[in-house]
Amino acid sequence: MLAYHLSSSKGGRYTVLNESCKEIKDLEIRIRDIERNLRALSKDDPVIGRLRSIPGIGLLSSTAIVAFTGDINRFPSGRHFASYLGLTPREHSSGLHRRLGRISKRGDSYIRMLLVHGARSVLWASKRSKNPDRLRSWALEIERTRGHNKAAVALANKLARIIWAVWINDSRFNSVREVG
Repeated sequence: MLAYHLSSSKGGRYTVLNESCKEIKDLEIRIRDIERNLRALSKDDPVIGRLRSIPGIGLLSSTAIVAFTGDINRFPSGRHFASYLGLTPREHSSGLHRRLGRISKRGDSYIRMLLVHGARSVLWASKRSKNPDRLRSWALEIERTRGHNKAAVALANKLARIIWAVWINDSRFNSVREVG
């Protein structure tokens, strides 16, 4: 029906729409190929498998984090790793007054974006969960008191610290042990 209306209209809108649809289909094919390649690469890397055990961290996030980070041992703590990604608050201090501002946004914006989107996904799923674990309960409490965006960034910071702990300890995510 839409194709008939567009083909009968003036100005060649149907041709433009048809070309756009073809480009979208081509991009979808490329995305599937890239995801297939990432899955094949991730099978050979045990770190990627362990990172994928963390809520909000999927194939794309885990492979990007491993590729971007390199040697995790250069970070003495999870806080240093979160700071490296720009997920820790800026500090404006003078004398006895210590003020924490918004996140520093230093580090790779793509990795930070992946972590924030993963955190948003965890928050969304947590609202629908009948029995959320400690991590999800903590995130929901932050969301209730401070709002959705601050909760998403706080959870992204927590996810960065969990990523560091899982990677450094060669372990899988354990919600009882990691959150506290």
